[in-house]
Amino acid sequence: MKDNFIVALCQMKVVEDKGENIARAQSMISDAASQSDLVILPEMWNCPYQTSLFPEYAEEMGDSITLDAVSEAAKQDGVYIVAGSIPEKHNGKVYNSSFIFNPHGEIIGVHRKVHLFDIDVPGEISFKESATLTAGNQITVVDTPLCKIGVCICYDMRFSELLRLMALEGAQLIVVPGAFNLTTGPAHWKPLIRVRAVDNQVFMAAASPARDYDAAYVAYGHSMVCDPWGTVLKEAGTDEEIIFVPIDLKMITKIRQELPLLKNRRTDLYQLKKLD
Repeated sequence: MKDNFIVALCQMKVVEDKGENIARAQSMISDAASQSDLVILPEMWNCPYQTSLFPEYAEEMGDSITLDAVSEAAKQDGVYIVAGSIPEKHNGKVYNSSFIFNPHGEIIGVHRKVHLFDIDVPGEISFKESATLTAGNQITVVDTPLCKIGVCICYDMRFSELLRLMALEGAQLIVVPGAFNLTTGPAHWKPLIRVRAVDNQVFMAAASPARDYDAAYVAYGHSMVCDPWGTVLKEAGTDEEIIFVPIDLKMITKIRQELPLLKNRRTDLYQLKKLD
C-alpha cells in the first residue's frame, strides 16, 4: 500500500450521444492518467440523467461498449479507474452502477446504487429513479495497492450508516460519483462531503458532471476532494475540467490518534453491523 498517491476527478459534460460521451471520457482519462494514479468519472457519464433514458442507454457487463472502452483506457494508460456510473442491465433489471478497474483493465468491483433518488421538492425539483431503476444491495469496499477504496453513488452519501460501514471495513478513501442538482447542490453537496470525511476520518472524492443549462437535469458541478479533517483540498467550478489532488494516507493515522472517534464509539450501548 502506498502512503501517497494522486487522484484525478474528471468533471465532464454529458450529452445525448453515447459515442461522444465515451470518446470524451477516454480523452479525459488519457489526460488525467499522466498525472495521477486513480481517475474518477461522474455519475451517469454516458447517458443524460433522465429516468426515461436509463433503460434505453443501459448495457450489460460482458456486452458493453462503454465498459470495454474504459477497460482499454485503464490498460493503455496504466491507471486505476472508478468509472463513475452508467445504467447497467443485470438479471433483467436496470441499475445505476459504478465499475472499478485496475491498470490491467480488469473489473475489480461493482457498486450498484443502494438508495434510489426519489424526491419531490414542490416548485423546485421532482425526480424518481425507482420509476426505471432497481436498488443495489451491497456495500462496496475494494482493496487496491493504493488503499482500500469505498464506492457509493450520489444519494447514497446522505446515509451515514452506509459510509460508516465502509470505514469500519477499512476504507481510507470513499469515492462518490454524484449528480446533485441546482436545488440540493448549493445546500448540501459540500456540507455532506465534509461531514462524511470528518465522521469517518477518511478522504472523500466526489465527482460531478459539468453543468449544462440546456440539459433536462442540470448538475451542480463542484467536484471536490476533502481530507479527514474536513478541509476541502480542491474544488472544481461548474464547467468541464479535471482536478488533481494528492492523497496522504499518513494523515488518517495522525488524525485518528489525535481524535480517536472510531475507537471511542460506545459499542456497549450501540452497534452498527452489516446484514448478510
